[in-house]
Amino acid sequence: MQRIAVLGSTGSIGQNSLEVIKNFPEEFRVIGLSANSNIDILYRQIKSHRPGLVCVKEPQAALKLKSRLDLKNIKLFMGQEGLDEMVQDKHIDKIVLAISGSGALSPLLKAIDSCKDIALANKEALVMAGPIIMDRAAKKKIKIIPVDSEQSAIWQCLNGQDKNKLNNIYLTASGGPLRRSRKRELKNVSVSRVLNHPRWKMGKKISVDSATLMNKGLEVLETMHLFNVPPEKIKIIIHPEAIIHSMVEFVDGVILAQLSDTDMRIPIQYALSYPARLSSRARSIDFYKLKGLNFQKPDFKKFPCFGLAYMAAYEGGTLPTVLNATNEVSVDEFLKGRLNFASIPKIINRVLDKHHKKNNPDLEEILKADDWARKEAHKIIENLN
Repeated sequence: MQRIAVLGSTGSIGQNSLEVIKNFPEEFRVIGLSANSNIDILYRQIKSHRPGLVCVKEPQAALKLKSRLDLKNIKLFMGQEGLDEMVQDKHIDKIVLAISGSGALSPLLKAIDSCKDIALANKEALVMAGPIIMDRAAKKKIKIIPVDSEQSAIWQCLNGQDKNKLNNIYLTASGGPLRRSRKRELKNVSVSRVLNHPRWKMGKKISVDSATLMNKGLEVLETMHLFNVPPEKIKIIIHPEAIIHSMVEFVDGVILAQLSDTDMRIPIQYALSYPARLSSRARSIDFYKLKGLNFQKPDFKKFPCFGLAYMAAYEGGTLPTVLNATNEVSVDEFLKGRLNFASIPKIINRVLDKHHKKNNPDLEEILKADDWARKEAHKIIENLN
């Protein structure tokens, strides 16, 4: 039986992970849970799964949870330091890393250092520090198993194949909620419309990234590091049905694709059970009812985040860190109503232009670049208002 810690357990991926684990009580046991501040959902999860380790990152929320819990059989951790300590616990076999944003970097590195296999549902950490993360994982001989549907698809298609014979990787994108919108309409698009994704139910940050298509740009950088491929071998295809989750093409012209329903429990389950495949309760594809599968070129002019992400991928150094940090700030400001949707890529572009890139950065230089980019983005946004 694998003992699992789910970091970010109150979010969409975290809740789906716990549902998968609950379906296989003989295979998996929840030993750890973490949340940022949503203690109501976390409290119910604790009562249901009875983990021995719990962390709440926001200190005041942690104190509120502490007052509600019987701590006789629970070790409660608080804050970033508490999370970093919890992931190193010797009783944990595998970690589902479902924390969104750059906050996942520190616990990811601590988990790797303590030789935990990772089911990774966070792309921002790899965007920031991909070479450092993958180098540490290789040295510790631990597995980083992708949970995102696109990366899981690539991982499965490449399994057992000669990667030296890889020609191209095709990342599919649904196109998001604004695929049919005209460019001039994007400035005044509402938060509620942006969050209304046509295919997936996701958290707010990733929903905005899917609308700007920055999510796919971040996945280009993530793919580079996970599979050690250059950006010129990674292509993006708009596929509105979201049935094909990604494809790989080999030098002989053969293309392998992974298809499944739009249900995140499918890649989550495989990331937990790998290398075994367990029976799934997810819906199968009914090919007789499919009206068709459509594919389109991405519109780099309407969605300029594509081009910014590719530029960062080619340039490397600290540029991906700055791209990610500025995007996080801009998305947060949009969700708070302080920035219009069309300004998100404009802010990112301005910060990237002002940044003096460091090549082959160490972790300290990455964190400095991240901090600089956030401050610069806030400064630019404040001057707009």
